[in-house]
Amino acid sequence: MQLHKLISKALKFREERDWKKFHSAKNLALSIVLEAAELLEIFQWKTDKEAKDLTSIPEEKEKISDELADIFLYSIIMANDLGIDIMEAADKKINKNAKKYPAHKVKGKAVKYTEL
Repeated sequence: MQLHKLISKALKFREERDWKKFHSAKNLALSIVLEAAELLEIFQWKTDKEAKDLTSIPEEKEKISDELADIFLYSIIMANDLGIDIMEAADKKINKNAKKYPAHKVKGKAVKYTEL
């Protein structure tokens, strides 16, 4: 599905339920964080291997998928409401990160840009 169609579908879903009045920027930001916490909870206390293996269990993969979808949906709704082109913002952020983390300096390393 194309992003603009998904945004329209999400906005229609919200409109049909009269939920826009609850979707202030603050509330949407809080919802993104809360959904991210629910995603983290799935992985809590798991080793890296156990976490990776979760996607081989259909029920666990669906839980992960649902939480990622919630985060994504709240994000695209928030971006829409704030007049931000999320695709353009993501592209710009990748370009900023490419400058901040030049591949020739960080390849294979987990270093913060202040440590370069």
